[in-house]
Amino acid sequence: MDSSGALEGSSPLPPRGVNPANFIIPPVEGIAGGGTGYGWADVGTESSNLCKGVNVIDPTQIPSAELLHVWCMPSTANVGQQEMPRPFDHVSLLAARNERESVQIALRPKLSWASSGLAGTVQIQCTDLCSASGDRLVFGQSLTMRHVVPILGVPDALVPLDLPIAQINLLPGETTSIWVSVDVPAGQPPGHYEGQILITALKANAEMSAQVLSKAEKYNLYRELKSCLEMVEPVGGKPLEEVAERLKSATSSLKRLLLWPVFQEFYKDNGSCDMMDEDAFTNISINMKFNVTVWDFTLPLTPSLPAVFGISETVIEDRFALEHGSEGWYDALDRHFKWLLQYRISPYFCRWGDSMRILAYTCPWPADHPRSEEYYSDPRLAAYAVPYAPILSCSNEARDSLRKDVEILKSKPHWRKAYFYLWDEPLNLDQYELIRSMSSDIRTYAPDARILTTYYCGPSDAHGSSTFEAFVKVPKYLRPHTQIFCTSEWVLGNREDLVNDITAELQPENGEEWWTYVCMGPSDPQPNWHLGMRGTQHRAVMWRVWKEGGTGFLYWGANCYEKSLVASAEIKFRRGLPPGDGVLFYPGEVFSPSHEPIASIRLERILSGMQDIEYLKLYSSRYSREEGLALLEKTGAYLSPERYTLEHTPIDLMRAEIYRTCGA
Repeated sequence: MDSSGALEGSSPLPPRGVNPANFIIPPVEGIAGGGTGYGWADVGTESSNLCKGVNVIDPTQIPSAELLHVWCMPSTANVGQQEMPRPFDHVSLLAARNERESVQIALRPKLSWASSGLAGTVQIQCTDLCSASGDRLVFGQSLTMRHVVPILGVPDALVPLDLPIAQINLLPGETTSIWVSVDVPAGQPPGHYEGQILITALKANAEMSAQVLSKAEKYNLYRELKSCLEMVEPVGGKPLEEVAERLKSATSSLKRLLLWPVFQEFYKDNGSCDMMDEDAFTNISINMKFNVTVWDFTLPLTPSLPAVFGISETVIEDRFALEHGSEGWYDALDRHFKWLLQYRISPYFCRWGDSMRILAYTCPWPADHPRSEEYYSDPRLAAYAVPYAPILSCSNEARDSLRKDVEILKSKPHWRKAYFYLWDEPLNLDQYELIRSMSSDIRTYAPDARILTTYYCGPSDAHGSSTFEAFVKVPKYLRPHTQIFCTSEWVLGNREDLVNDITAELQPENGEEWWTYVCMGPSDPQPNWHLGMRGTQHRAVMWRVWKEGGTGFLYWGANCYEKSLVASAEIKFRRGLPPGDGVLFYPGEVFSPSHEPIASIRLERILSGMQDIEYLKLYSSRYSREEGLALLEKTGAYLSPERYTLEHTPIDLMRAEIYRTCGA
């Protein structure tokens, strides 16, 4: 699982200081739909009402619909640069509280209205989503937009766009897409929320008006808009929570208006505003309605399925030039930990030793540190790894550290979430003996400690057993020194019946669990998270976990790209691994000066799969697990590792049926 080499493939770097939204990365020939066949044979070009032979096009005088195609695509679609236009449609999403739902807006120029090799520049702006009762999903908080950037020619990196108004450049004959996400807060009132996205073609030299105002002009504009904050509707006598929400929404809206580019004229003395320019601007824009229905049920804050994902501390140390244990090191790990929790996964940091032994820990601080309880008690964490310090050193200090950590943690209510991950994929009886020895050390301090062991085969030197028989009999070799038996989905292949052979060897009455993992394999057409796989194939990883009945999931690495000593260096996948394996997010510095990680589309689909599990669990708790399995098959979403939907519609059918029967 912890492979070292690298299949080299990368996304070229934008020049430093350039807005990443304006930087278009060209595809790589021959990789998952990349190509160089740009041209003008686009659908719709010939039907344009614009006169041929015009040398200069002023997009401010022409409806933007005459200049570019705009259409929406589901989050499971891989919108490549050669994606052909679809009919224009509005966006309509369904979501529970404490859920994220996403959609893609695809853009493709019909012709060019700019120079220097660009088709033109497009401005995208989104309003808040409002309900009839006045509740809001606020843009920039509950609504976000990210530019889908190709990696090895495959749409994958999600680079945040400037808010509240973004500009992106389009290339001739190429499709680009914007990933729009709605995060519904746990306390959001249910109902129907409506807003809009305005997409407008700009002049080649267009700039945000705020960038060209003098300081005095900016102040006058600011003063007039600020006065609006003092005229908020009286809130006396209303509940405090409603007052706070109204003020928050009003403040957010007014702050966004301070940056609105269409206010090129100043307020008159009476405070009214000349709306002619804004109306003209809006009239030429493509107006896409954006509607979200918030269902009247809430996904649990703590994920029902523990999904533990590794983050290599050595990759962080190398790439960001951080000394182990320094203040910057702690800050970097803390930033990664907090960022990943939004994806309903339980991160653990890891350092690999010889022969696949591993130091795995969720909290970088010792258990007696003031920050540790903040980590371990976070309700978004479904499981946490406790470090086995002697894995790297057998010193008395390391053993004392282990004893102290265990004695503190086992007294906490969250100890039930704790596990130790000591060895990755043991191969022979000697390695099994080392696992037993380490487990004995831990169980000296905590007899109820849980040890997790990953494996794809049995001990190679076990006598009298076939290969698969040795694999199935692993619990016999590791009992009672492993409680979480984590097997590779690669071994199962398309044989779902083998699950019964594995689970029949376990003793759940003694606390033994069966988890699964993917790494390198399984390969197409089975579910995995490799770059270039279909979107439903990514999402189906969690459908498979739920159907097979695993009680947890492990993924070996989310940031295990090739070693680099420069934060902004190009990303290279490790040699010998399928593209994307072990890499679910990218350093923010590759795309912008930001230190925040850049999510992949695959990571967003993992979140969607984790949310699907909550839907299926809700349905099964209302009816039965058998009925939940039947629904998964009846809607056509998932039948087996090689039979699942290639389209998005069955996913919406499944979710809607669960809401209709459980949440309505």
